[in-house]
Amino acid sequence: MAKPTPDPFRVALISTGGTIEKTYDELHGVLTNEVSVLDVMLARLELSVQIERVTLMNKDSLEMTEEDHKLIAETALHKAREFDGVIIVHGTDRLAVTGEVIYAMDPKPRVPVILTGAMRPYELRTSDAMQNLVEALLAVQLARRGVFVAMHNRLLAFPGVRKDVEKGMFVKE
Repeated sequence: MAKPTPDPFRVALISTGGTIEKTYDELHGVLTNEVSVLDVMLARLELSVQIERVTLMNKDSLEMTEEDHKLIAETALHKAREFDGVIIVHGTDRLAVTGEVIYAMDPKPRVPVILTGAMRPYELRTSDAMQNLVEALLAVQLARRGVFVAMHNRLLAFPGVRKDVEKGMFVKE
């Protein structure tokens, strides 16, 4: 008699925009948040998790308002009640703000809530986007319940996480 296969780990992947999702606008010669590249990135991976994509917004995080941070936090905490883990793809400039808002609303959500992003867009040859997405996908399955940032081979727990612009990475205060 064959053993039943366990249900796959279910991840809500919330997309908010940021550098990781920027694409090159040939007409204007700039990088913009017009089209998400997350589906392209996910298609390149062999995944054992079940992902539900939640497109919340597609903004540079410098353009995010307090209401945007609150919406992201509320959405993440709602999804944390339904899924085995939550990943938020976010711009790095204001990622720590969103992490702190989530932590303030619920410091110990039922499942791990992982924020990630990239310092360089996926479309660039030297991007850190794919590495950070893969690290977030692993971290969401292994981390304890809480709010974290997963980037550059590090998993940092909120509160007290900030972007160190000089080092180009997130650090714990």
